Amino acid sequence: MVRIRRGLVVGTFALVALYGAAGTGLAVPPPPPNPSDSEIDSSKAAANAKAGEVGKLTNQLAQAEQQLNSLQDDVELKQEQAMKALVDLQTAQDAAGQARQDAQAARREADAATGAIETAREDLKKFAAASFEQGSTVGSISAYLTSDSPKDLLARAQLLDSIGGSRLNALDRLQQAQTEKSNKDAAARKALEIAQQKQNAATRAKSGADAAQAAAVSAQQAQSAQNTQLEANKNSVEQQLYAAQAKVSGLQGQRQRYQDWVAQKQREDEERARQAALRASSSNSGGDDGGGGGGVRRPSPAAGSSIEAVIARALSKLGLPYAWGGGNGSGPTRGIRDGGVADAYGDYRKVGFDCSGLMIYAFAGVQGLSHYSGYQYNSGRHVPLSQMRRGDMLFWGGSAGIHHVALYLGNGQMVEAPQSGSYVRVSPVRYGGIMPYATRLVG
Repeated sequence: MVRIRRGLVVGTFALVALYGAAGTGLAVPPPPPNPSDSEIDSSKAAANAKAGEVGKLTNQLAQAEQQLNSLQDDVELKQEQAMKALVDLQTAQDAAGQARQDAQAARREADAATGAIETAREDLKKFAAASFEQGSTVGSISAYLTSDSPKDLLARAQLLDSIGGSRLNALDRLQQAQTEKSNKDAAARKALEIAQQKQNAATRAKSGADAAQAAAVSAQQAQSAQNTQLEANKNSVEQQLYAAQAKVSGLQGQRQRYQDWVAQKQREDEERARQAALRASSSNSGGDDGGGGGGVRRPSPAAGSSIEAVIARALSKLGLPYAWGGGNGSGPTRGIRDGGVADAYGDYRKVGFDCSGLMIYAFAGVQGLSHYSGYQYNSGRHVPLSQMRRGDMLFWGGSAGIHHVALYLGNGQMVEAPQSGSYVRVSPVRYGGIMPYATRLVG
C-alpha cells in the first residue's frame, strides 16, 4: 500500500503538471516550448545519469533484500538452536537431579553397612569376653557345658569354635557388603560429578545460543535499517528521474510512463488480491480453531497413527497464531521468551504453535517428538525429496543446522507454522534452502 500511495503521488504530480501547462483553455493548448539542441542534449544526459543511478540503487537494494532474507534464515536457525539448548539444558538438569538422588541413596547404604559392621564387631567382642569368663558360650548353651571331663571340654571348644567362626564369617560378609556399597557410593558420586559437568556445559551452551541469537537479531535489524535507507534513497532518485524524463520527453511521455506504471501496479494488486483470497480460503477451510476470528470452535481430531489422522490434526489448527516455543501433544500452549524476535512480536503472550510444536501435536498419536526441529529431522526414516509423499516432514537448513519444519500435504502443498507474526497456514512447498531428505514416521 505504501508503494501504491507513492505511485499515486507521482501520478497526481503528472496530472497537475499536465493541467497546469494547459491552463483553463484545454481545447486550444499553447504550443510546446522549442528547446535548443544543447538543452535537449543536456537534459538527456541528466536523465541518463539519473537512470543509471536508479539502476545502481535497484541492484543494491536487490542485494540488500537477499542479504536480509539470509539474515532472517539465520535468525530462525539461531532460534531453533536456542530451543535445542533449552531442551538439552532441561535434560541435563533432570539427569543431574536423578544423579544427586542416586548418590544420596548410595551414601545412606554405605553408612548403614559401616554401622552394621561396627555393631557386629561389638557383638563379637562381647561374645568372646563372655565365653572367656564363663568358659563356655553365653546364654542357654552354657547349660550343656558344665562338665569338666575331657570329652565335655572338647565338645565345648568345638562349639565355641563353630559359633565364633560363624560370627567371623558374618563379619566378613558385612565387610564385603560395605566394600560393595562404598564402590557403589563412589560410582554414584562420580556419576553426579559427570552429570553436573554436563549441566554446566548445557548452561554455557544455552548462554552461547542466546548470545548468538541476539547477535543474529542485531544483524538483521541493522540490515533492515540499511534496506530502509536504500529504499528511501532509491525513491528520492526515482523522483528526480521522473522530473528529468518529463523535461526530456514532455508531459505526454510522462503520462505514458505513469499509465504503464498504473498497469503494472494493477497487475500487482490483482495478484495480491488473489493471494489474499487463497489465504482466506485456506483459513476458512481450517475452521475457527483458535484463529481469533470468533465462531464455533471445532473439536480437535483424535490422535491417530494413520497419515490422514496426522494431517487432520495439523489442519485443524489453521489460523492459530505462531508462538515461539508453543505447542505440545495436547494442543497449543503459550509461547516463551527468546530475548529477540519472538519477544518483539509478543509470542510469550500468545497461545499457539511454533514449527516444531505443530509437528509434536500432529504426530502425537504416532510417537513423541522433541521440541527441536533438528532432533525431529532424525526422528524417522529419511527419504529423498523425489520420493516424498503425503504425511512426510520437510525441513529447511544447511550445514549449520535445521531452522524450520513443515508437514507435506501432497500436490506441492504443505502446512506449517512459519514465523513470529504469522499463523498456521497451508503454503506451496518452498525449495530454496530445503533439506535433500524428508523424514517419514508413518508408512
